[in-house]
Amino acid sequence: MRLSPWIPVALFPALLYLYFTSPSFIILTYKNSIEKEKAYENICDYSNGTWVRDKKGPLYNDTIGRKIKIKQSQNCIINGRPDSDYLYWRWKPSQCNLPRFEPHTFLQLIKNKHVAFVGDSLARNQIESLLCMLATASTPKRVKHQGSRRWHFASYNANLSFYWSSFLVQGIQRSESPEKGSKYNTMYLDHVNERWARDIDQMDLIVLSFGHWFLVPSIYYEGDSVIGCLNCTGLNYKEIGFYGPLRKALRTSLNSIIERKAAKGNRIDVIVETISPSHFEGDWDKSGTCSKSTPYREGEKQVEGTDAEIRKIELEEVENAKSYGKQFGGFRLEALDVTKLALLRPDGHPGPYMNPFPFANGVQEHVQNDCVHWCLPGPIDTWNEILLEMMKKWKEKPRSEE
Repeated sequence: MRLSPWIPVALFPALLYLYFTSPSFIILTYKNSIEKEKAYENICDYSNGTWVRDKKGPLYNDTIGRKIKIKQSQNCIINGRPDSDYLYWRWKPSQCNLPRFEPHTFLQLIKNKHVAFVGDSLARNQIESLLCMLATASTPKRVKHQGSRRWHFASYNANLSFYWSSFLVQGIQRSESPEKGSKYNTMYLDHVNERWARDIDQMDLIVLSFGHWFLVPSIYYEGDSVIGCLNCTGLNYKEIGFYGPLRKALRTSLNSIIERKAAKGNRIDVIVETISPSHFEGDWDKSGTCSKSTPYREGEKQVEGTDAEIRKIELEEVENAKSYGKQFGGFRLEALDVTKLALLRPDGHPGPYMNPFPFANGVQEHVQNDCVHWCLPGPIDTWNEILLEMMKKWKEKPRSEE
């Protein structure tokens, strides 16, 4: 008896059913979903590791820095820093690898988007580092914008901006010459700084970086009332330190981002950078220096004291904001924890080379040192390498899977 040639066709749906309902297929599908889920959970912890020698050296040179017009006090090579060993180190996380920065990949990820760096001079330091790294692939054009410094990458229709906001919330910085003006910062902890917040609707990714200005004598307000101060001897205000105000300022800022974006139904990504320690050996205003020429080894230095407490507050507020943002959706937030890897690089600051050739006329009795900001190129380039990896992970995990 000959079988009809149509029998296999007729049986095909049944065979498909048997295959997709078979234990082996179900187990395989379940295994794949679990592995995919674990891949998202097992994101590399970039905060722990060590600095290792890197023969390749920096990602850009001082020529790029001049083209971007970075702040001269961070262009250590141009200012005559004689050693170059600080340029030949890479951060090696303990449990994974940190790939070398790929400018084209970064630019592709921000295509048709606006990335805003908001904060103090370390935020500016970082965006200038990023601009130098990206300029090796595509030269940005400086464009005018009220309230920020802005650069446009025409080939990608992408904008990068820096908004100066040393407290994130509304406030007035103390005078650089206290004898000629106020010697106290003034902060309104429950009012976000509109200098940057008014543009939230135009932003796709916000990088917040702040902290150092909270160590300066300050007066704190909530509403129209003074709630306390920091180091305000002689004034009739309660000394409350700065940890509480710093926490309140960050919470106000993150909640403002969430609520304003939620009101518009827009989505946004936010990265909060943890504190980057300074390395003054002595007081900064009493000729403190940072003369070390190599990184600290793993275990040689620990995050402690003020740096540890500020970092703790920042990480806690990121988690609080994540919980608050879940009720609105469309909001992604992570901490870029740079505290430890920054702590281990006392050699990466301009030091006396914040000024051009400080020893041209011999060794001076007092030479000003910068032990807060970072040479460009220098360790801060690593912040942006980690930033790129975080963005790549977000790209791999669509919002619908969160």
